[in-house]
Amino acid sequence: MILPSASPASWLLALAAAVAYAVPAAAPSRLGATAARNALLVAWVLHGAVLVWGLWGDAPRFGFAPALSMTAWLVLTVYAVERQLFPQMQSRWVLAALGAVAIVLAVLFPGQPLHVAASAWLPLHLALGIACYGLFAAAVVHAWLMTRAEQRIRQAEDPHSGIPLLTLERLTFRFVTAGFILLTATLLAGWLFGDTLYGRAWRWDHKAVFSLLSWLTFATLLVGRARFGWRGRNAVRVLYAGAALLLLAYVGSRFVMEVVLGRSV
Repeated sequence: MILPSASPASWLLALAAAVAYAVPAAAPSRLGATAARNALLVAWVLHGAVLVWGLWGDAPRFGFAPALSMTAWLVLTVYAVERQLFPQMQSRWVLAALGAVAIVLAVLFPGQPLHVAASAWLPLHLALGIACYGLFAAAVVHAWLMTRAEQRIRQAEDPHSGIPLLTLERLTFRFVTAGFILLTATLLAGWLFGDTLYGRAWRWDHKAVFSLLSWLTFATLLVGRARFGWRGRNAVRVLYAGAALLLLAYVGSRFVMEVVLGRSV
C-alpha cells in the first residue's frame, strides 16, 4: 500500500527520479548521447537521495520494493563505472527503465517500519545481502548482453557495435564470483550469529531454503565453469536459475508477507 505519512519532499524526490529515468528510457533514439547520459546521471543522483531518505528519514522503512530499488541503483552504479571503460556498452535505456520501475515500486510498497536493531552488526549484514543482490543483478545484465552479442555474431552484424563477447563473459563470471563470496558470507553470518543479529537462531523458513538453493546453484555454476568449461547458453541458464531463486529468497518472501498476507515478517 502507499505510505500515507510520506512527506511531500520524499514524494517530489521520488517523482523527480522516476521522471529523470523515464526520459532516456522512453525516447532512447531521440536523445543525443550526451543528453541521455546527463539525464541518467541526474536520475542516479536523485535515486540515491531517495534511498537515503527512505532509510534515514523521518519514518524509515524497508521491504521487498526498497530492496529492489537499492539493487537497481547498484546495477546503475556498476554501469556508470563500466561505461567509462567500455564506451560501446549499449544498455542505457534498459537500465533507465529498470530504475524508473524500481522507484515507482518503492513508493507504492515502502515496506515495514525499521525498528531499533537488536545488534549493531545488523546493518552490516543487511548491507552484505543487498550488495550480493546487486552483484548478481549485474551478472544477469551482463549475461543478457552476452546473449545479444552471440546473436550479433550469428547474424553477421558489426562486431564492434558492442562489448566483445569474451570480455562480457569474463565480466559476467567476475560478478558471479564476487556475488557468491558475499552470499556465502551473508549465509554464514545468519547461520552462526542469527541469535545476535535478529534475536533468534537460524530457522529453516522459505527465505533460508531459497537462499541455500541459490547458493548451491551458483556453486554448481562456478565449479562447472572451472572444471568442465561451462559457457554460453547453458551457463547463462544456470545463472538465471540461481538469480531467480535468490530473488525468491528475500524479495519473494517479503512480497508475500507484505502484499499478499498484509503483515510484517
